[in-house]
Amino acid sequence: MRIHHTSRRARSAVLATVLAAATALAVGVTVSRPGAAEAATSLKSLADAKGRDIGFALAPDRLAESAYKQIADSEFNLVVAENAMKWDATEPTRGQFTFAQGDAVADYAAAGGKKLYGHTLVWHSQLPDWASGLSGPELLQAMKAHIAGVAGHYRGKVVAWDVVNEAFADGGSGGRRDSVFQQRIGDGWIEEAFRAARAADPAADLCINDYSTDGVNAKSTAIYNLVRDFKARGVPIDCVGFQAHLIVGQVPGDLQANLQRFADLGVDVRITELDIRMPTPPTAANLATQAADYRKVVTACLAVSRCAGVTTWGITDRYSWIPQVFPGQGAALIWDDNYAPKPAYQAVAEALGGGVTAPPSTPNTSPSPTTPTPGPGTPVPGGCVVSYVPNSWNNGFTAEVRVRNDGPALTGWTVGFAFTAGQQVTNAWNTTLAQSGAQVLARNAAWNGTVPTGGTVSFGFQGTHGGSNPNPAAFTLNGATCRNG
Repeated sequence: MRIHHTSRRARSAVLATVLAAATALAVGVTVSRPGAAEAATSLKSLADAKGRDIGFALAPDRLAESAYKQIADSEFNLVVAENAMKWDATEPTRGQFTFAQGDAVADYAAAGGKKLYGHTLVWHSQLPDWASGLSGPELLQAMKAHIAGVAGHYRGKVVAWDVVNEAFADGGSGGRRDSVFQQRIGDGWIEEAFRAARAADPAADLCINDYSTDGVNAKSTAIYNLVRDFKARGVPIDCVGFQAHLIVGQVPGDLQANLQRFADLGVDVRITELDIRMPTPPTAANLATQAADYRKVVTACLAVSRCAGVTTWGITDRYSWIPQVFPGQGAALIWDDNYAPKPAYQAVAEALGGGVTAPPSTPNTSPSPTTPTPGPGTPVPGGCVVSYVPNSWNNGFTAEVRVRNDGPALTGWTVGFAFTAGQQVTNAWNTTLAQSGAQVLARNAAWNGTVPTGGTVSFGFQGTHGGSNPNPAAFTLNGATCRNG
């Protein structure tokens, strides 16, 4: 497997063969059965094992939201600033740089041992008014100074930069976008930007990034030709980013072939801004198709040895940009508005090599989940409140369980309950879960065992039922009975 390719960094061994995706459309990978091996507990651990990046776009002010931060901390090994490193955010006044928000992203990445991906040095959008009003020679000078200021500030901290973003036109022409840079500087502006970026941060990979280039088409071919020309003439370029803002059911069939043709030019490729939108409210069918689509994208990346990884443009549907730009569309990410993993989460995990553990073929000899061992800080009876929210269809269902701890702080938890109609859990998330007959026992995952007094922890699962799916009547937290909320 390989960590991060560049001509200036060492390459590790070749990526292992992609595992076949499981057919279950589930939302987690931490379910276990007594006597069976547990699956991996995060996308990060799976991607690390593959030597690939799994990233997300971060708005640093959202780290104050505990659910957001918990997922950000545990599920990703790469961070990209959503807006904090763009031109208007870093140089709102010519020559006066502001890095507070960008530094917050960089500090978060460093503190968590995550890679930092830079986005973006030059883009026609979110450009401050002062830059838009410059003449050609002045704009070229300002662009070089901006690159030197921003890339220089983060020199040695960023693994790669989107040096130029969205420089090519929409439609079938394959021509350059008629941006202020193209109008006033001319065709050489992209090359000038890449040369300035190399001077500012010689160790960082330099990428060109664009959308609607995921398949082989006129726009992607125009970028292909530019990259081929740059490589032939020694213009510094190391990678190509494919934004992959996709529509459910429309992943290009030639995505892998397209990534491979760029890789064959001697550059890395990345899926940089992945989301897959659908009409809202989402249907079960569209969520299933979305899961299959996410699996296709990740699998295509893994099949190309120079694909460095996949980054989703955000964490939760709650903060997705899609509904504001495409009214009536949304539900594009792998966690929903309430931070519950969607079927796409399981699909990504499976594509990365995670799996669903099967029931054991040998008799169950594990202790019964009806007698859990209380964890530290066991609350008194009545010191917890549980809400149970199911979503049923045909003979399947998902359920979210939220537990509020009204007792002493916990450093580990077990939640017990029993089904009454033969329901069977098939997958779970944010927990390791065991079922023996009707009895179910959910234990904390590695990252969510600490629950303060008044704090809430949530987990969920997918299962099957025989036509009737009543809620469990009672729940326990570390052996103490909880109130239903």
